[in-house]
Amino acid sequence: EGHTARNEQSLVWKALKKVETEKRIVLSGTPFQNNIKELYNTLCVVSPKFAADLEQKWASLSSSIDKNARALEELRDIISPLVHKCSENVKKVSLPGIRDTVVHLKPTDLQKELLRRIPENPSSFYEQNLVSLISVHPSLVANRKEFSDLESQLKERGCRSDPDTGVKMKFVVELIRLCGGMKERVIIFSQLLDPLNLIKEQLSSLFVWTLGREILYMDGKLDVKQRQISINSLNDRKSDVKVLLASIKACSEGISLIGASRVVLLDVLWNPSVEEQAISRAYRNGQTKFVHVYCPVTSKWEVDKIEQQTRKKYHSDVLLSRNHEAKMDPSCCESEDTILESMFEHEGLRHIFEKLSHAPRVLPPTTCLDSCNQPPKPSS
Repeated sequence: EGHTARNEQSLVWKALKKVETEKRIVLSGTPFQNNIKELYNTLCVVSPKFAADLEQKWASLSSSIDKNARALEELRDIISPLVHKCSENVKKVSLPGIRDTVVHLKPTDLQKELLRRIPENPSSFYEQNLVSLISVHPSLVANRKEFSDLESQLKERGCRSDPDTGVKMKFVVELIRLCGGMKERVIIFSQLLDPLNLIKEQLSSLFVWTLGREILYMDGKLDVKQRQISINSLNDRKSDVKVLLASIKACSEGISLIGASRVVLLDVLWNPSVEEQAISRAYRNGQTKFVHVYCPVTSKWEVDKIEQQTRKKYHSDVLLSRNHEAKMDPSCCESEDTILESMFEHEGLRHIFEKLSHAPRVLPPTTCLDSCNQPPKPSS
């Protein structure tokens, strides 16, 4: 996870900069994280002298990438001596395939009322979190002062326990139910813990499932031993596990969750690499089933975030490919999603869907940045 050293204010970045060694290698599956500046910071760790020579030109080119189509390619050519990229075909050959679907859902009347009180383009993290919570289930904002006039309705006994009140909750519950019948397991990733806890409550109530048996839960507070027990249980084909509810911050790196073949990203993050890492917990060596990834959205803001993520992924693709010949994985279209299609066409569920968008993907590479090859000085 060499991309950890990407913030010049972080302790790990400062510590690595002080290490006196001539040769350096950084290995990462997702070297491009939030922006191009962070990639430059990682290059500073890999080859300090090269990065210093590059500083002014990097700043000039990176500031013009949205206006100058050649800027990204120039940056790619400059750093190419440092970049060694694993072939995109590796996962294609060894894994059954993967498909990404953006699931556009219609919020309930109560959700619409709550969302109307928040700016269409929320600027603060607080407002963005409110949108994320409301989109899952209205009861998650029952104690927020902004909705005090609706407090009695939000705290109504039947509201919190009713999945029909929140469209994302309804989608998740039905998906898990149908996947269980098809012997497929689901991972629900969220950056917020309250939605995961509510899903846990509703699954326990609706299906009489037990935490630790049919339901697994993992966040940053889970001790290492119990964490490994949960991982082993998910990956054991003979266990009774139906679903893993996981904090995306605590479970997006370094573990194998190949026992699941369905992944739901409950909320949209600013950093697409965090989502890619989370997806790669299931879509990795050892996976024997086709992997389906779902990103449910209910608001224009969430759709806009996905578009911004797509732009970041394009930047990463150009910067880290040798000649921008990365190809879309054709296997992403080879497996029909009978479960999602049955939900979309079901008379009792059709009303929750607006549309489905299938997104082609570039197979994520493993990238090595190193200072072993002495690159030529960048031209001014």
